[in-house]
Formats: sequence, structure tokens, C-alpha cells
Amino acid sequence: MTKTKVQKTINKITKDTYSKDVSIQFSLGGFSFCISNSITKEIQHFTTHTFEEPIATPELLLSKIEELFNDFKALKQDFDTVTVIHQNNLSTLVPTPLFNENELKVYLEYNIKTLTNDFIAFDSLSQLDIKNVYVPYININNFFFQQFGEFEYKHYSTVLIDKLILHSKNNSEKQFFVNVAETSFDIVVIENSKLLFYNSFSYNTKEDFIYYILFTAEQLKLNPEKFLLYFIGDVEKDSEIYHITYQYVRNVDFINLDIPFFDQDKDISNHSHYTTLP
Repeated sequence: MTKTKVQKTINKITKDTYSKDVSIQFSLGGFSFCISNSITKEIQHFTTHTFEEPIATPELLLSKIEELFNDFKALKQDFDTVTVIHQNNLSTLVPTPLFNENELKVYLEYNIKTLTNDFIAFDSLSQLDIKNVYVPYININNFFFQQFGEFEYKHYSTVLIDKLILHSKNNSEKQFFVNVAETSFDIVVIENSKLLFYNSFSYNTKEDFIYYILFTAEQLKLNPEKFLLYFIGDVEKDSEIYHITYQYVRNVDFINLDIPFFDQDKDISNHSHYTTLP
């Protein structure tokens, strides 16, 4: 069973009045999609669902997405582009000079357990000379191909890093970004448009959360009294993880995004769902 965290639609837009793009993101914990104007990038529709319990397997996730897809009338139309974003922890970054397309499984075996029949893909980060090697949920890709025909798919960390590099383009200082999900989070550290650090961590308690942040800062020789930490994702000022972070890191803020679509909505923040939005 699913619960809707927020569903918001701008009405009175006829099918042929503008060109539309759709971005669809999913994980074992939830499903979201965003429809936007292809030219202006103005958001026209956004929906996010969080599952009551994490889905156990990609096979069960497909069944859930098939069920949800039948309910989402907004997805039953033609789009100029369709982007599907796979959110999982089955990925690793490889510098392009060291990359060999015939060794994809080898790269992943350093970090995760792969199965013999796993399909392995890779993205090229558009802002960096880096490849992102990962296991997509190919059964779900096949489902979306049946619905839309050809589409582009990426790993969510590719989208996250590319967007943060662009966001940081005119800032030469080290920038420490933390992208929060319900039971995991990503740390991305950027300096002079270069990626200094990326990793994803699982956490169960706020103590787990702050441990990984402080450990990463120590490894990068960042002083918690001086560096600025930017939050993105599923975190608010009244949350436990915000409060414990603020106890140990002097400067904590949220990434500054200008998304008027969400300005009047109390259920969703400008800094959340960063990778799903245009």
C-alpha cells in the first residue's frame, strides 16, 4: 500500500498547448515524477509517493510501479523526452582515463555484490571526465519502454553530481552537500567545479548520520567550525538530523533553489526532490 506525500497539478493545460518532458525517479522506497515545459522548464505537474514499507526486490517494485502507473493519468500522454532515474546503491564512479567498457562488472565488484545475470550500464557525467557504472532495474526499464517507446535512463547519482557541479560553477570554495533520503544519504564535495568526494551512506539513527559527516570532513581536512554544509532532500529544520548536524557543524544551510511551483505548498520544500526536477 502507498501513501501520497504530495500531489500537485496545474490545471487547464490542454494536451497540445506546449511541449512536455517527464522525469521519473524510483527506488525501493518510493516513486516520483515531474512534468515540465520542454522550453521554459516550468513545472506543470509533480507527484511523489512514499511506500509504507520499502519494497524487498526489483520484481516486487515493478509490480508496484505497474499498479501506480495505472492510477497516474498525467503519465498517459505523449512527451518530447522521457528520463528515467534509477535510485539505488549499486553504483561506482570511475575516472574516464581508467575506464574500460569491457570491465564494467569488475568495477562494481570492488564495492557491491553483483549477480551473474545482472545487466550493468554506465553514464558519462556531463560536467566531469568520469563514468558512473551501475546496475539499473532492467525489468522496470522494459516496462517504461512498453509505455513510452525510447527514453533516456540514468543513475540518480549522475544527475545529482551533474546538477551540483553546475550549481557550484561560480564558487571556488569547497562546498559540502548532503542529499538526504529516509534511510540513506549522499555526500558530495566540490571545489572549483571539480568533484573532491562522493559517497552514499546508510543510517538508522541520527548518531550514524553525524558520524559519517564528521568522518568525511576529517578525511578532507575540513574544519566543522568553518566549512558550510548545504542540505538537499528529505530534511527540514525541525528534524533530528538537522539538529544534531547543527550541534557539530557551525554553518548549516539549505541549497537555494528558485522553484515558484512549490512556494505555496507546505508539504514540500524547494530543496527536496532535487534530482527529479528539471
